[in-house]
Amino acid sequence: MMLQRLALCSSLRSRSLQANVCPRFARAVSQTKFPVTHSPGKSAAHRSELRQAKRIVVKLGSAVVTRGDECGLALGRLASIVEQVAVLQNQGREMMIVTSGAVAFGRQRLRHEILLSQSVRQALHSGQNQLKEMSLPVLEARACAAAGQSGLMALYEAMFTQYSTCTAQILVTNLDFHDEQKRRNLNSTLHELLRMNIVPIINTNDAVVPPPVPNSDLQGVNVIHIKDNDSLAARLAVEMKADLLIALSDVEGLYDSPPGTDDAKLIDIFYPGDQQSIRYGSKSKVGIGGMEAKVKSALWALQGGTSVVIANGTDPKVTGHVITDIVEGKKVGTFFSEVKPAGPTVEQQTEMARQAGRTLATLHPDERGEIICRLADLLTEKKDEILSANKRDMETAASAGRLSQPLLARLSLSTSKLNSLAIGLRQIAVSSRDSVGQVLRRTRVANNLELEQITVPIGVLLVIFESRPDCLPQVSALAIASGNALLLKGGKEAANTNRILHQLTQDALSIHGVKDAIQLVSTREEVEDLCRLDKMIDLIIPRGSSQLVRDIQRAAKGIPVLGHSEGICHVYIDSEACIEKAIDIIKDSKCDYPAACNAMETLLLHRDLLRTPLFDQIIDMLRVEQVKIHAGPRFASYLTFSPSEVKSLRTEYGDLECCIEVVDSMQDAVDHIHKYGSSHTDVIVTDNEKTAEQFMQQVDSACVFWNASSRFADGYRFGLGAEVGISTARIHARGPVGLEGLLTTKWVLRGEGHTVAEFSEAGSMKYLHENIPVPQRFPS
Repeated sequence: MMLQRLALCSSLRSRSLQANVCPRFARAVSQTKFPVTHSPGKSAAHRSELRQAKRIVVKLGSAVVTRGDECGLALGRLASIVEQVAVLQNQGREMMIVTSGAVAFGRQRLRHEILLSQSVRQALHSGQNQLKEMSLPVLEARACAAAGQSGLMALYEAMFTQYSTCTAQILVTNLDFHDEQKRRNLNSTLHELLRMNIVPIINTNDAVVPPPVPNSDLQGVNVIHIKDNDSLAARLAVEMKADLLIALSDVEGLYDSPPGTDDAKLIDIFYPGDQQSIRYGSKSKVGIGGMEAKVKSALWALQGGTSVVIANGTDPKVTGHVITDIVEGKKVGTFFSEVKPAGPTVEQQTEMARQAGRTLATLHPDERGEIICRLADLLTEKKDEILSANKRDMETAASAGRLSQPLLARLSLSTSKLNSLAIGLRQIAVSSRDSVGQVLRRTRVANNLELEQITVPIGVLLVIFESRPDCLPQVSALAIASGNALLLKGGKEAANTNRILHQLTQDALSIHGVKDAIQLVSTREEVEDLCRLDKMIDLIIPRGSSQLVRDIQRAAKGIPVLGHSEGICHVYIDSEACIEKAIDIIKDSKCDYPAACNAMETLLLHRDLLRTPLFDQIIDMLRVEQVKIHAGPRFASYLTFSPSEVKSLRTEYGDLECCIEVVDSMQDAVDHIHKYGSSHTDVIVTDNEKTAEQFMQQVDSACVFWNASSRFADGYRFGLGAEVGISTARIHARGPVGLEGLLTTKWVLRGEGHTVAEFSEAGSMKYLHENIPVPQRFPS
């Protein structure tokens, strides 16, 4: 009867789970279809392969399950973990939980009983005034476990019931693994529970288990002493041929030295043999294993064919999605792998780039210019190799059929493109003379005390770009000119082209010994994972679609993002506009390159222009150019038969489409732009200088133009040589960002033993604060 009830429960689970889980997980369930086949025996070489894990063991450490006061369970954390396990179970995966917590739950229960008993006795014999003097005896762990096991299991059952998921409890000891018959029985029971979509919840039987042997250790693939839940989870994972073991603890993962020490760094991927290079800290105050036990258990499981991740299960910022993030292949915790990559990790690449970048910043401007000129020469000298690599990328992209024609055009390189790139790079080389180390301000604070504000590099830049391999040498040249270290993450569609261009860039850097200053990230790092390196990267610059920019802005964890998520550019035609200028500017702004971020998306017309020759010519021109027109609400109200009414006035079409709306005045146009624009580029067409000046003064956008196409919002057209992007931010760089936008400043004070005390009322020094003229630092 019990098995029948469990089977019925498991059949009902999948019908009701999606209605019970939160929307985030409901989407994950609806979007994920997991294969029913299972091929165990080999651990994953990369995190991305964890998405295919079918049989998963989740180990919950004492610090995860237990409250900070060591008495009772952390119910909020436990609930979020249960939800994630239920979601993964519903995807068709087979989930098992190895849990601690019985001792803590029992300790809470026994303390409550003892306090209640003592209070009753003291109330009867001594009066209420003696209650404060009660003391609790030391509670033996086995007794606590015996008292807590039933309550812990009842709690799990109640939580999983909310997701129509059935559970079963299994208590084990060492003998259950070392006795062959018991081991077979345990294996059979677990397989039968998994077959019925039931989540087994396993724990050591702490009520009867003997104390752990201090020196007992893992002894090869076939023998493991079950002395804590870490070793139990490892043994269980190997025994059941699990694909993945997730061990949740109270630290982010494995560090190269005890967490909290100054030089401690989180290890992203841990390989067998690396354990000699790390130092372990103290174990959790509520657990019996410690990190050393976790690592030994993890390596034993890895040797047995199970992938392992150790991660933090107590951080409230990540607990609600830590398990699902790991299964999705995201960079969470420490991943154990037997396959060591040939090249450095992205963290190592970042550190190499930072060190070489500091040397790059100290070079003389002429030396940085020489590097850029050498890169320009290599683009033309090695054009055959570059174009051959690009041809392979084009053929692969065309056969895959995933790229649109505009993106294929961006991916393509030609001899003329390479020649244009070389010319642009030489312009950057010339402009780099006045970049790093330029004195912007010099002040004589007092006699023999001078203060300077000078330009310096930002640090380490991360540039993420799509389908545009020509972006690589442009951005590299700007980074070299500004003395910045650079990490490049290109789209896989341009992998061959990016590889050869990066190789040439490093060849150019080698002439002054700074080859490592620019790194190409070619590992399987997800963009979201790169955006989490807030201690290593100083600025992220996305180059690509508005969706890419929005995704990066959301994913960036404490790292500034330079860019714009949308390019909703307006052209306002005033009542005093010249017909010829208006037609030319509208046509160029919309039709020259519709997919560009500086293309016109909304055309604002003064009300007085309706039913005039200018209006008719504008409409005729747009029809000839095959521009699809969407009518704004006011424009639609003036027409008997109007085009399709726009769904939103805040739309970036990125194609031969635009919205037309009517405004009553220049001020109405400004108000419309502020309400619906993206602060990118906005244009006024008028012959009235006063109106134009008011428009340019009031519109709060990165670029504001008078009688000029919006397509001029470009670093090359501004004479910046090249740009790393266009920023709509309010701080640092704004608009097309070239060399100057990649610099910041620092203050340098030169004195002769000055102290602040000398400038007090009783002191002998007085502040002068005299501005000193700044000569050119590097004369031509």
